[in-house]
Amino acid sequence: MATYVYETIPAQPDESPRRFEVQQKMSDPPLTTDPQTGQPVRRIITGGSGLVTHGTSILSMKTRGR
Repeated sequence: MATYVYETIPAQPDESPRRFEVQQKMSDPPLTTDPQTGQPVRRIITGGSGLVTHGTSILSMKTRGR
């Protein structure tokens, strides 16, 4: 299951949005309303962590012997 971050869409410009996390399957449709308040929401794209498994590694680079 993936964890998604959602943010409420305030009705007034001076209101602050509320952010919350929801665990969902990747195949589940995104939420359209906040489960607590019923306000409309949008899913927020956040940076994730990943592992790069291609390219040159620092360990494989040729270095001068000492």
